Amino acid sequence: MTIEKVSEVTDELVVAFERLIPQLSSSNPPPTRDEIGEMVASPATVLLIARDPSRSNEIVGALTLALFRIPTALRAWIEDVIVATSSRGQGIGEALCMAAIEHAREAGATTVDLTSRPKREAANRLYLRIGFEKRDTNVYRYNLKR
Repeated sequence: MTIEKVSEVTDELVVAFERLIPQLSSSNPPPTRDEIGEMVASPATVLLIARDPSRSNEIVGALTLALFRIPTALRAWIEDVIVATSSRGQGIGEALCMAAIEHAREAGATTVDLTSRPKREAANRLYLRIGFEKRDTNVYRYNLKR
């Protein structure tokens, strides 16, 4: 498996997100070509993909790393870690996370955060195993579409 930083939007990438996003969320549609282009063009986001050489280099996973400056530091946040159901348990999620952590380190971030729903038990075990620490904090969301 190889991890790549996406630098251009391709038909293959758009199709991969159409296939992968429903495995992550049933309530959010896959991003459009233009939305993927916004992510790739933004200096605040890094889009990483995982390819499986045993499957003709098919895209089998993705992760988005957000980097943002706040008054106290440069922070990093991992979002939307997706590994195709058929490819889980092969170290792809770990490889994506470690590549994101290294990118954040090279950018000068002081921490990398992420959230994960409790029912995603395997993902939560992975995050703890690779060194993330569960924080004692509350996560709040204000829904702008209500």
